[in-house]
Amino acid sequence: MRRKPYSTREARAAFVDRRLEELYPETPIPLAHRDAFTLLVAVVLSAQCTDRRVNLVTPELFALADTPEGMAEAPVADIQRIIRPCGLAPQKAKAISGLSRIIVQRHRGFVPGTFEELEDLPGVGHKTASVVMSQAFGVPAFPVDTHIHRLAKRWRLSKGRNVRETERDLKDLFRESRWNKLHLRMIYFGREHCTARGCDGHTCMICSCFNPKRGSC
Repeated sequence: MRRKPYSTREARAAFVDRRLEELYPETPIPLAHRDAFTLLVAVVLSAQCTDRRVNLVTPELFALADTPEGMAEAPVADIQRIIRPCGLAPQKAKAISGLSRIIVQRHRGFVPGTFEELEDLPGVGHKTASVVMSQAFGVPAFPVDTHIHRLAKRWRLSKGRNVRETERDLKDLFRESRWNKLHLRMIYFGREHCTARGCDGHTCMICSCFNPKRGSC
């Protein structure tokens, strides 16, 4: 019996990888930043907040301080006032101030370059550490946000019940050399074409290809 197109995870993954590379040959980092430290701060701010809003806030924040030394000395109240539009301002301001002090005291003013050291910083979880490792240091990582988690399920690439399980499945499915660009491409596609409400799992240019009634693309 002839197997239907894209009937396996591997076939769907290969199509996704190829199609997203065609759509997004370049993969600029959505968060405006100057170096590893400003990227780290921007990613902390992006929790439960859009990248667009973060990019509106960070110019004023980085005018206040754009180094660990400067941010560690900045009054937490000033940080909180500036980042209020991002939401969760008290917690994020405290985390940004705290991680800056630790970077100065323990890491000689340099953002640490390991997952363990990053995740030991206030306000930095596994996803934030993965973004910094992949986008600042070029270390293969596959940060999974709500967009990627949703797409992986829609495209039947993962049955993960949470982002950590989805991350594990995607890392097993795609070559390590593809992770850093692919996770950005999936985010772009999830925002622009396969949104939470804008696609029912059958209508976008990738979901429709996996629809048994339509066949291959």
